[in-house]
Amino acid sequence: MLQLHSISLIQFKNYTNRSFDFTNRIVGICGNNGVGKTNLLDAIHYLCFTKSYFTRQDANNVLHGNAGFRLEGNIELFDKQEKAVCILRETGKKEFAVNDNQYDKFSQHIGRYPCVVIAPDDAELITGDSRARRTFLDLLLCQLDGEYMQHLIAYKKIIDQRNSLLKSFFDTGKKDFSLLDVLDGQLVKPGDYIFDKRKEFLISYLPIVKNLYNEIAKNPTSAEAPVGKEHVTLFYESELLQASFSELLKLNRNKDCMAQRTTSGVHRDDLDIKLGNQSFKTIASQGQRKSLLFALKLAELEILKKEKKFAPLLLLDDVFEKLDEDRISNLLNKVCKENEGQVFITDTNEERLSSHLKELGIEFQLIGL
Repeated sequence: MLQLHSISLIQFKNYTNRSFDFTNRIVGICGNNGVGKTNLLDAIHYLCFTKSYFTRQDANNVLHGNAGFRLEGNIELFDKQEKAVCILRETGKKEFAVNDNQYDKFSQHIGRYPCVVIAPDDAELITGDSRARRTFLDLLLCQLDGEYMQHLIAYKKIIDQRNSLLKSFFDTGKKDFSLLDVLDGQLVKPGDYIFDKRKEFLISYLPIVKNLYNEIAKNPTSAEAPVGKEHVTLFYESELLQASFSELLKLNRNKDCMAQRTTSGVHRDDLDIKLGNQSFKTIASQGQRKSLLFALKLAELEILKKEKKFAPLLLLDDVFEKLDEDRISNLLNKVCKENEGQVFITDTNEERLSSHLKELGIEFQLIGL
């Protein structure tokens, strides 16, 4: 069992010095926009991933007019109490420690406290470009497989080096293909590992997503669904499904030189999502998009629970907007009753959230901000 019992925030976003105790498995966080509901969830995310869910720069999370912040959480993991601390120093240096043992590399912490977030901006998973879906997939796989993370780091580093070399070919007019051969050889190993892991993982993950979508939307099974209605299909798109990575690098070398970048590889992978026979993001309604987003995230929750042998933390930020009452009830039933992990839910409407949680017949805690 993974449970966050308390958290303290010092000079973090809009919090000067505030502590919260979490007494129940289901925690509702209510208040008007701008009071810090999302910031509290982001502080929890820091304890799980050593970074913000919403901003890239740590300095952007410091209370205005101050230098640095400190986050501390008391966490129960497998019946043992742990203390996680994240500090951003005035110098800009970040430190992260569990039980006063500081990490040399933040990547060592990823996966210790698995966590799933659903937030309004996650709509990019459905409507955005392929980068959003790759990032989502990579973060999930990094929580499951530390080796995957190391290969991903190596791949990105070599891709940057290769792209810089290709640009220098264009700028100088001189082409050192021997160096390009070396980089290609270095790139293939992490690229093949990433591709194999994604392909293997998506074989089991995508059917779970489809089933969850049908449940959340109260959708008929694919066999019963009329074509063009809510019949959703998901496929893994990768050039490596048609040719080996090493072959693609050779075939596209001239194209890469002209483009000044690497035009083939796992950094171009995507998920192809269709509703009936058409692109999902083009024709799906707001409710259908939200249902698919929840399905993607709750499938992540299921996979993490299966692999970790305990349920991850689930952070739901303002997810009820543009959802009808039935979809809200279906979602809460899945995350609060069928899921045994700790859940944090923000909402501007305390009465709505309280009413839905009471209908489930479960104990919950409400925090007003």
